Amino acid sequence: MDLGLKGRKALVMGASRGLGKAIARAMAAEGANLMLTARNKQSLDALAQELTTSHGVSVETMAVDTADSASTGALLDWIGSVDRLDCLLANTGGPKPAAAPGIPDEVWRHDFGAMVSPMIALMDAAVARMKEQKFGRIMVITSSGIVQPIPVLAVSNTLRASIAAYGKTLADQVAADNITVNMIMPGRIQTERVEELDSSVAERSGKSISDVRDAAKATIPAGRYGTPEEFAAVATFFLSEPAGYATGNLVRVDGAAIKGIWA
Repeated sequence: MDLGLKGRKALVMGASRGLGKAIARAMAAEGANLMLTARNKQSLDALAQELTTSHGVSVETMAVDTADSASTGALLDWIGSVDRLDCLLANTGGPKPAAAPGIPDEVWRHDFGAMVSPMIALMDAAVARMKEQKFGRIMVITSSGIVQPIPVLAVSNTLRASIAAYGKTLADQVAADNITVNMIMPGRIQTERVEELDSSVAERSGKSISDVRDAAKATIPAGRYGTPEEFAAVATFFLSEPAGYATGNLVRVDGAAIKGIWA
């Protein structure tokens, strides 16, 4: 299937590692020109060199920390100045593990300012450009915790649900402009973030990381963690031209771990 991404311009956030990096690779393989952002500029530049060499696409990089308003502002300026923007992979790093109740108010304020407010601003800026060309694809990486809360990730569960709710609302408002907005929920995908979470659980419980992973796999009907490449393949389709009638969706890539029918 031709995904219609050759020559398109895509902004891929959080591209220095994990899911964002895998999606950047998948988009480049389809011929998309990229702007890659994350906090680690060195990792972004290495990935840019890899993708330019392997696929002959144009790749820019920008160090962006969404917790810093000036940094987010620089990316907003780029969105406003670029000749076109076809696709946005909206992706931020997750907050530190925290269990409810008793999370300090300053944690909520800081993480809302790092994860929610800047993502809304960036989606709005992207939509403004996409409306000009009557084409746009936005994919927001959320978490399975927004429909089946993860006990030690109370902040992530709550704030990623906020972003998903905004994305669903936005999808309704821009569908007539040939702009889609979808949310994608990773289950346990073998990334650095999941490794960090497994290590955190092991440390708190006194169990080995191997035991923690075996216990997690036992809750997944597929019997394993997913790969970043599997996740990226689904995300890339929803960012593609043929996915024009699929919008406002909450897409699960979790090996059937979530048990509910409707979420």
